[in-house]
Amino acid sequence: MKILISIARTLVGVLFIFSGLVKADDPLGLSYKMQEFFDVWNFHWLDHFTLTFSILMIVFEIVAGVAILLGWRMKLFSWLLLLLIIFFTFLTGYAYLSGKVRECGCFGDCIPLTAGESFFKDLLLTVLIVFLFFFRDRIRPVLLPLGSAAVLILATALSSYFQWYVLKHLPVVDCLPYKKGNNIPEKMKPPPGAVPDSTVITMVYEKNGKKLEFDASHFPADFSDSYHFVSRYDKLIRKGNAEAAIKDFNLVTGEGTDTTLQVLTARGYKLFLFEKELEGAQSTDRLFGVILTYAKARKIPVFIITGDFDNLVARTQQIGIAADVTVLKCDATAIKTAARANPTLYLLKGGTILGKWSYADFADVLSAVGELPNQ
Repeated sequence: MKILISIARTLVGVLFIFSGLVKADDPLGLSYKMQEFFDVWNFHWLDHFTLTFSILMIVFEIVAGVAILLGWRMKLFSWLLLLLIIFFTFLTGYAYLSGKVRECGCFGDCIPLTAGESFFKDLLLTVLIVFLFFFRDRIRPVLLPLGSAAVLILATALSSYFQWYVLKHLPVVDCLPYKKGNNIPEKMKPPPGAVPDSTVITMVYEKNGKKLEFDASHFPADFSDSYHFVSRYDKLIRKGNAEAAIKDFNLVTGEGTDTTLQVLTARGYKLFLFEKELEGAQSTDRLFGVILTYAKARKIPVFIITGDFDNLVARTQQIGIAADVTVLKCDATAIKTAARANPTLYLLKGGTILGKWSYADFADVLSAVGELPNQ
C-alpha cells in the first residue's frame, strides 16, 4: 500500500506542478478561457476578475502540487485538492457534454486537449486524489515543518514572479499561432491534408401546418404543390479538422476595405503595432517615436492594428504621427491572441514574423530595426 500511495502522490503532485507551470507561461490565455465559460453562463460581471482568478489558480495549482510531493499538512491539502479536482471535473465535463466550449485550457496552448480528453484526464485524477484523501493519514512529511514552509513560500514567490514577468514581456515559450517564425497567411489556411466539414443541404417545407425537413436525396414520394418552401440550411453530418490556426485576422481600413492579403503579401519588411485599445495600454510614445524614425529612414511601412480605431486615429493625430503610420481595424479577439501585452510590436518580412516584443522591450526593437537594410 505504501508504494501505491507514493506512486499516486508523485503522479498527482508532478501533474499539478506541470499543469500549473504550462499555464503560468500564459496566464492571460487561461483568463480568456475563463471568460469563455462565464460568457456561456452569462456571468459577464466576472469578466473583469478573470486575470486575478487565473493568477491565483495557477499559483495554487503549483503550490498544491509541491505540498503533495512534500507530504506537508496532508489533512488540509487533501481537502483542497479534492475540492479543486471536483471543480475542474465539473468544468471539463460541462465542456465535453454540452459542446459549448471546445477546449478547457488545462495545459494552455502548448498542449491543446479536446474537451473529452480533458474530462477523462480529470476523472483519472479524481480517482487518484480520492485514493490519497482516504489514506492521507499514512503520508508522512519529507521535510521538517520549517523546511516545507520555506519551499512552499519559495514556490509561491517564484510562480507569482514568473507570471508577472510573462504578462509584462510576453510568454517565454510561445505556443500561439503568431509565434516567431510563423507565416501568418499560411496559418490562415487549413492544415495540409485536413478534412473539411461534411454537410448536406436540408430543405424545410410546410404541409398541413406541419414543418418537414429532408435533403435532396429524400424528397417525399407525394411531393407536390401542397408542400410550401420555408427555408434551407446546411446540416453538419461529420465534423472535419479543416480549421485554420489563425482565424478572424482581418485588417480593415477606416472606410471598411479589407486589406489583409494586400498588407500581408507585400514584399519587404513591415512593422505591426498591436494596440487592442487605447485605455489601459502602456505608454510607449517616446520609444515608438524613435522606432518610427528608424523605420522611416529605411522606408519600412508601419501599421497600427487596433480594435479601438477612432481613439487610435485621434491619438496619432495628437502626437503628430498620423502621416507616418497606417491605422487598421481588426477583431479584438484576434488581437488578444496575437498580442498578449498591450501594446505589442511585430517585425515581419512579407507575412513571416521575424520578431515580436512587448511594450517593456521596445528598446530592443531599436537595434533590430537599426540593422535592417533600406527598402
